[in-house]
Amino acid sequence: MTPLPKIMLAPNGARLTKADHPALPMTPAEILETTQACRAEGVDGLHLHLRDADGKHLLDADAYADALDLFRAEMPDFPVQITTEAVGMYDPTHQRHVALNSGADMVSASVRELCRDDHDVTRAFYDDCHARGIAVQHILYDVEDAALLTRVLDEELLTAPELQLIFVLGRYAVGQKSDPKELDPFLSWLKATGLSPDWAVCAFGPGETPALLRTVQAGGKCRIGFENSRQHADGTVATDNAARVAELVKACTELA
Repeated sequence: MTPLPKIMLAPNGARLTKADHPALPMTPAEILETTQACRAEGVDGLHLHLRDADGKHLLDADAYADALDLFRAEMPDFPVQITTEAVGMYDPTHQRHVALNSGADMVSASVRELCRDDHDVTRAFYDDCHARGIAVQHILYDVEDAALLTRVLDEELLTAPELQLIFVLGRYAVGQKSDPKELDPFLSWLKATGLSPDWAVCAFGPGETPALLRTVQAGGKCRIGFENSRQHADGTVATDNAARVAELVKACTELA
């Protein structure tokens, strides 16, 4: 399984457009250019969202396969994780199909979304991904999601050190500002369960950098970019994704 990058770029997400920020990448070529610029600043992986011709969120196995081919040609050995986020548009059957048929070896998936289907179906999907060598990063929006994962995932996969999680500090909402303290319930859950997964955090608004610094201090990894925040810690708007990465890397260096 491919481990999580230390700093994964999330440059666009499913909802934003160039009306939200002119430097937000929309096409695979734009995402590639942005990722290359961010790699120069310290990013070592990509969280990939695709859009259709109208700029809307797209989950399509063939489109992902084409985009992955582009990245493998232009950025060989650079980890690329695809999203299966529903955004109210796709059902679990479609999400599972995309995860298993896009050619991706890293997938981000919400246990809450997948469990709209029977838990046995979701459990079988996780087992299938494991058998195929697909690393699933489980999206946990709160500790209730964490508890759900412990009920759905097979014990062998749950306790494996390569278990991948992402803790979401806050919600996708207008004006959302995450607080580093929102990491505390997740850390308490990890301590209570005795799990030691490969985990990361994403956060929103000007609190993104402080929350990610807290994450690094706690032994976690980071997902950063315009999907979650276009703002620096001082509230100013970043010129582009690379500027957000540069602020985080500088702050992490100062921690050391």
